[in-house]
This record gives sequence, structure tokens and C-alpha cells, in this order.
Amino acid sequence: MARTIQAIRGMNDILPDQVYLWEFFEQAIRECMAAYGYRNIRMPIVEQTDLFVRSIGSVTDIVEKEMYSFSDSLNGDSLTLRPEGTASCVRAALEHNLLYAGPQRLYYSGPMFRHERPQKGRYRQFHQVGAEALGYAGPDIDAELIILCGELWKKLGISDVRLEIGTLGSAESRALHRGRLIRYLERHLGRLDEDASRRLHSNPLRILDSKNAEMKEIIEGAPRLLDDLDEDSLAHFEALQGILREQGVDFEINPRLVRGLDYYNRTVFEWITSRLGAQGTICAGGRYDGLVEQIGGKAAPACGFAMGIERTLALMLESGAKVAGSAPDAYVIHRGEVADGFAWKVVRRLRDGGLKAILHCGDGSFKAQMKKADASGARFAVIVGDDEAQAGEISVKPLREAAEQVRVGLAEAVDLLGASPRMI
Repeated sequence: MARTIQAIRGMNDILPDQVYLWEFFEQAIRECMAAYGYRNIRMPIVEQTDLFVRSIGSVTDIVEKEMYSFSDSLNGDSLTLRPEGTASCVRAALEHNLLYAGPQRLYYSGPMFRHERPQKGRYRQFHQVGAEALGYAGPDIDAELIILCGELWKKLGISDVRLEIGTLGSAESRALHRGRLIRYLERHLGRLDEDASRRLHSNPLRILDSKNAEMKEIIEGAPRLLDDLDEDSLAHFEALQGILREQGVDFEINPRLVRGLDYYNRTVFEWITSRLGAQGTICAGGRYDGLVEQIGGKAAPACGFAMGIERTLALMLESGAKVAGSAPDAYVIHRGEVADGFAWKVVRRLRDGGLKAILHCGDGSFKAQMKKADASGARFAVIVGDDEAQAGEISVKPLREAAEQVRVGLAEAVDLLGASPRMI
């Protein structure tokens, strides 16, 4: 007997009993993005590898060891399953000249791929929602993206999240700070872990994001990028703080906040929860003013964020968010020569009235069909026998509340079944 084929490790099926939560989340995203004027864009899953090498940076973990890259068997091109969405979104905006019409507010969602060690909240195929504001230079758009996230948490019923903000300054600020940081870390060379030693000269800022407890003292004593900011970057950061305070948004300044992607500058932010253990960041973003030019376009400012959908859904459940399930309103039970034909008319009338209705298919006694109706999660069993069919009526039995079975005309069915609240 052949071995059963299973899904690839770290790439998970999303089963029907889970999908209702995803659909609720996706609807909330559409509503929130539309309210702020962000339009949906959909990019391919496979891109030229060079897009990510050029944008993310060749000395990042993502490019060095996490990307799924392969050679196209037809022409030899190096292709990659997208590990993130920002570079793809900017590439699409440039390829289709969207910025010629002025600044753009865009958003996308879909699967991303990174070859990481699978663990709770971190998978090899994972899903993100991202928003990108292209062509906007001021701190007001940074604040708008942060405030949009805050509104989304409310809509999703999420609690226990906090906002951390920071700044990476300009390229010149980072170059100055990089030199100071390397000199400081070289004085502690014997205490650096393997990862920090590897990154010391290639990407020293990422050392500040280390989760190794033994590195904590060294990191806390390191020079702060805030102390090396140029005047314009400092003014931008202070203006952002002013807007957030005026809008009643609570935040903490984290001088050690960095990004794993090379294209960020100035504003960086993260929404963090304590409910998900080590995988506490559910949304991260910031400004990336150099990326458009880096990919090959005319220089333009930009800012955005990405949130992990799996982590956000886990937080919704942890927060006790109430989401309407996907159970049908009615399960139509029928038995009898006349009833079988009339049942098709019944289920069509219910569906035309906006109700979710399942028609029992296959044989089975009324008792057996009733068990199927109960297992479906339906609020009502709609019973059609030959007597009901000949009278143009149905019997309605509530399955989720203590109430009597009633018999009504087909014309009254939609009003009756639609009157009760949906299950929560």
C-alpha cells in the first residue's frame, strides 16, 4: 500500500471549521482599508530573485538562508517564492506606472514563504496583510498607518496590544551609528554569540534585536541610534509623536527597535502582545524612502506595514473575540415521493431569501436525517414529508434553543427562520 502523501512541513491546510475566522478577518480588513482609502492590489507569488536580493539586502537572514529560490527550467532565470510583500507591491506600482497618477494607498494579502524552523505562530508558508502608502513624505502618513491598525484591533475584538515606535534615521545617521556600534561591540567580542559575531561587520544593527538572554547586558549598554539622528530625522520623529498624542494613541519609544529588512529608514513601529509567548509581534512596519529608487524607479518616499494573519487570528481567539460561525440557518429534511420534489422548491426559497440552507442528499430515515441536521450546526431543521408537501407547508424544528416545532406555509418560512439571532 502506497504511503499517504502529507502536506510539506510548515505549510498547513486551513480546514472548513477554521475558515470562518479567516473570512471574518478578511472582511474586517476590506472594510477598514476602504474606510482609509487603501485600494487592493494582487501580485504574483513568484518573482525574480533579484527583486528580493536588491530590496531586502544580501546579508539578511531572509536572503541568506530563508528564501525558496529555484531555477526556471525553461530559461534558467532565478525565481523566488515571495518572502514578503512590500518589494512585490513596489515593483508592481513601478511596472504599471501607478505613481504617475500621484501618491498611492495600496494593500494586499496572501501567502508568503520562508524556510524557517516551524513553530507556533511561525510557518514556512504563512499569510500576511500589508498596506503601503507610496509617494507620501510626511509623518502624517506614518501616523495614519498606525492609527489604522489601532482601529482594526477594535474591529477584530483584540485586546492586550501595545505600540512601540522608534526611528532608524537617515542613511547618513545609520552610517555614523554603525561605526560607533561596531567599535563598541568589538570591545565585547569574547561575549558575542555566534549569530552576533557573524553579523558584526555585515549587519550590526540586527544584533540589537537578539533574543539571546546572555546578550541582554551588552545590548542595553550599546550606543543608541537616537543619539546619532540628523536634524530632519529627529524633526520627523517628534512630529509623529505629536500626531499620535493628539489622536490619543498610546505608545512607547523603543530605541532598540530595528528591522530585518535593509530598505527601512526613519519611522519603525511594532504592535506587540504578551498573549502569544515569544512570537509577540503581530504587526510591524515603518518608512522605506529608498526602496522605490533601489528597485529601479524614480526616487519616492514610502511607508507601510505587514501583519501576520495566523498570529492575529491566534490573538483574536486568546482575546475571546466573538465571531459568527459558518453554520447553516437550515437543514432541509425530506422523505417521500412528493416531498422529495417539494424540498428542492423549499431550499431554493430559503436561499433566495438570503438564508444558508443545506438540502439533505442521499437516502435515510427522518431520524437519521435529523442526526445529520444536528451535526451540521444548523439553527433549524426544516422537515418536509408528503403531508407538508401536498399542503405547500413545512415543519420547522429549532435545534439550538428550547422552542416548539411549528408548521407554517412556505411563504412564511423565510421570515420565521430569519427572525432568530445567528449563533455566536
